[in-house]
Amino acid sequence: MGTFYRQLIHGNALLLIIILGIGGSFHCGYHITGLSSPSPYIQHFINSSWFDRYGEPPSPESATMVWSLVVSMFAVGGLFGVFSVKFFTGKLGSKRAMIGNNLISILGAGVMLTSKWAQSFEMIIVARTLFGFSAALGTSLHLMYLGEISPRQIRGSVTLTSATFLSLGKLSGQFFGLTEILGGQDMWNIVLSVPACLSLVQVLALPFLPEPPRYLFIEKRDDKACKKALQHLWGPGEYKQEMDEMLMEQLASEAAPPKSFLQLIRDRTVRWQLITMSTIFCCNQLSGMSAISIFAFDVFVKAGIPKENVRYVTLGLGLSEIVTSLVSGLLIEYSGRRPLLWGGYGFMSLIWVLVTITLNLKDTYYWISYLSAALIFLFFVFFCGGPGAATGTLNNELFTQSNRLAAFALVGFLRWFMFAMQGLIFPFIIKTFGSYCFTLFALTSLLGSLYAFFILPETKVMDQHHQKMAQLSFIL
Repeated sequence: MGTFYRQLIHGNALLLIIILGIGGSFHCGYHITGLSSPSPYIQHFINSSWFDRYGEPPSPESATMVWSLVVSMFAVGGLFGVFSVKFFTGKLGSKRAMIGNNLISILGAGVMLTSKWAQSFEMIIVARTLFGFSAALGTSLHLMYLGEISPRQIRGSVTLTSATFLSLGKLSGQFFGLTEILGGQDMWNIVLSVPACLSLVQVLALPFLPEPPRYLFIEKRDDKACKKALQHLWGPGEYKQEMDEMLMEQLASEAAPPKSFLQLIRDRTVRWQLITMSTIFCCNQLSGMSAISIFAFDVFVKAGIPKENVRYVTLGLGLSEIVTSLVSGLLIEYSGRRPLLWGGYGFMSLIWVLVTITLNLKDTYYWISYLSAALIFLFFVFFCGGPGAATGTLNNELFTQSNRLAAFALVGFLRWFMFAMQGLIFPFIIKTFGSYCFTLFALTSLLGSLYAFFILPETKVMDQHHQKMAQLSFIL
């Protein structure tokens, strides 16, 4: 293990990991939080451009609908991006697919930058759709690329960097949204286009870095090029063990070809696993984490935090997420997955109940508003240290090799579909229910806790439960 970490520094692998990160999951994290700080300026732009065009301000319903589209079309683009992974990798390979994906991100930035001068809120919606497509496709390609370049001994650590860059993206979106940086009223289109600069860096750098060794060995069947790529990335060596593993993977894929999305859904032997994955990921998306990340500005203003302080509070959320993610990476192997799931969901449900109470009491004492903010911070800690950490391993632990790619597509579809629904519906929910909207998140988190406690086995010791789960899946 230590030898490979030394090779990580001495070879070109560390450089490639950084290049992949800034053009991969970083974008998804940035665009999730980057919309929060400039949201009041964008809504003002929507109202003013509507007035300039039609000679009257939009109705409250129309303004809310346009804003909902601005938010939700990012996730709609993500849905198309998830289902484009197989097409892009099959036609171009991982490296050229990453380059093409970043060109889409740059195109989206061009549309976003010119939308302000064109006085067109429709262009913002188009740009957000392109950003969503690029973010979803880039995150998937990022994970696949990391898995294809890393030796078996440190593959888990290398692929974990994808989550690190996702958190860094979220923090960067909050940082650049500060008034002192790019969060001014005249720069909202610039702050939303920052990731395109990193896309340009990846487009220029990737052609000089090697193709993934697994792609060269399994797809191109070029063992010499594969060995050369491994040596270029990780330093001198024979890498016989890694190439033997690739050969075994190639033989296994020929014996049991990967299933399609529809074949996986029709397979009764994996029904229990599909129900579990769907339940857990839906609970994650509907627990309130995505809504807070997108609408953090509106939520903290609703809680009573002064507008001039909200951006600093959201920056603190990003810092707490990174710290908690790093700690949970050490915790998960000691505690197992199941306690993190049911315990995390349980505390999250309790927190949302307390947030609902404090929001109704915010006018009683001035410090109640800051107590609400502290509770939301605590929610982030329990999510990132609980369900957020545990669900990342479920796909590999619940499904065999032939089912994983289709399961990955299903999970991606659920994640982005629920994300789109929240972006479209949550502005109306918060206007209709006010402070009581968070009780919906409390109920969802409670459902996740009960499911994980009573039904989900410990996937860390999956082999001991495999036969029992297969029998249960037939019954279901």
